[in-house]
Amino acid sequence: MNLLKSLATISGLTLVSRILAFVRDVLIARVFGAGMATDAFFVAFRLPNLLRRLFAEGAFSQAFVPIFGEYRNRRGHEETQLLVDHVTTMLAIILFVVTLIGIIAAPVIVYISAPGFAKDAAKFDLTVQLLRITTPYIFFISLVAVAAGILNTYNKFWVPAFAPVLLNLCFISAALWLAPYCDPPILALAWAVFVAGFVQLAFQVPFLKKIGMLPSIRFNWKDAGMRRVIRQMGPAVFGVSIGQISMLINTIFASFLVAGSVSWLYYADRLMEFPSGILGVALGSILLPSLSKCHADNNLVEYSKLLDWGLRLTVMLTLPAALALGMISVPLLATFFQRGAFGAHDVLMTSYALIGYSIGLIGMILVKILAPGFYAKQDIRTPVKIGIVTLIATQAMNALFIGWIQHAGLALSIGLGACLNSAILFHYLRKRGIYQPEPGWAKFFAKIVIAILALGLTLWFGMGTEQSWLSGSGWSRVLRLTVLVAEGVVIYFAVLGVLGFRPKDFSKRAVS
Repeated sequence: MNLLKSLATISGLTLVSRILAFVRDVLIARVFGAGMATDAFFVAFRLPNLLRRLFAEGAFSQAFVPIFGEYRNRRGHEETQLLVDHVTTMLAIILFVVTLIGIIAAPVIVYISAPGFAKDAAKFDLTVQLLRITTPYIFFISLVAVAAGILNTYNKFWVPAFAPVLLNLCFISAALWLAPYCDPPILALAWAVFVAGFVQLAFQVPFLKKIGMLPSIRFNWKDAGMRRVIRQMGPAVFGVSIGQISMLINTIFASFLVAGSVSWLYYADRLMEFPSGILGVALGSILLPSLSKCHADNNLVEYSKLLDWGLRLTVMLTLPAALALGMISVPLLATFFQRGAFGAHDVLMTSYALIGYSIGLIGMILVKILAPGFYAKQDIRTPVKIGIVTLIATQAMNALFIGWIQHAGLALSIGLGACLNSAILFHYLRKRGIYQPEPGWAKFFAKIVIAILALGLTLWFGMGTEQSWLSGSGWSRVLRLTVLVAEGVVIYFAVLGVLGFRPKDFSKRAVS
């Protein structure tokens, strides 16, 4: 299987999901604006979303996929099926308990995660109500992540990549048709989260059945593979989810700032997740199974080449995306969100956060490439130690920046923390001989810089003044932004083409 083709497939489906996510966020911004109700919902949704990433996409996926790949490559189908059954049953029991605790302890959780809300009883009570509805999402979506890990190992990448589309369709349907029947209307979004978790899980069941890996309810505490997964899961929470922990702490800080701060950070984060999902999540999903296979076969040379391939793609695609998000933050936000209750002031406030995030975009995506370099070797301790250092450094930057640039400082600290995380991960991969750069990096990077300079000049002269975007009409902004982005993309890749870049140079076969 061609990994570049798989990356294109996943990225394409992620692009569809992100487009629907923008439609969703545009609708939310138009219907609900940026105020008390949206602040309450974003806090209520962020908590189960955080736990999903910690227990499922973070700790579970990174602990389970390498061990599952080892079983598939070295043991028979029967032992592999037993591992899936035992691990899935164990995780379902844990998730049920966590979900139940979340519903019962919702007031305490809200008070801890957003203490600033306590001074406004209506806002606090609404957040508690929303959290109790969204909490079961943890159960469903974590099992979705189990299915995704299995399907990715079998190279069925497109199925997990399509699942988020269903979440966005549920959001859009709720905002358009359910909100008028809810009191308050924001409850419609909470119920959309609940339904989406179930729908995404149900969607993947037929594909698991087709490959003979549909889990059954079987539990054996003495199962060696399951115990290995459990031992790996605890430390792995910090390894790849350090950014999410920082986001949660940022929510605590933002809850003490002016109303709308949580929402401004949310909308900026949504734009940042566009390139992060299309490239970072996609590459991480593809690399981990292949790296695990190389480790199982003791193929150190191919292991290093896979990391090098991922790093080159990341540099080539992320640096221009970061520059573009920072430079045209106002045109992007005005085009996508400035309508209804979301005004020009909200656009400007959100743009400051987006600029802060964009500075660290390269670090955010590199972490998703470099961390699997350790996890595939079942080394959890190294990313954990690095993650703790990063978390401490990020909070120190929060304390430094928040009094200076308010909510934008919180975004900047996340970005710089991610850069620090990726730099330390890279250092240890090199120090331990896990990764050896392929020849030609200096020339490669010099060509990227030239293309980025051309892109920057194109955007600078093409975007005009911020005021022209803030005062423009909806369709005129859409047309202008489409032309501006198209010009930037054409110029960037045209310069790379002139400098000798060809798509075939980045072709890479999966390890079989």
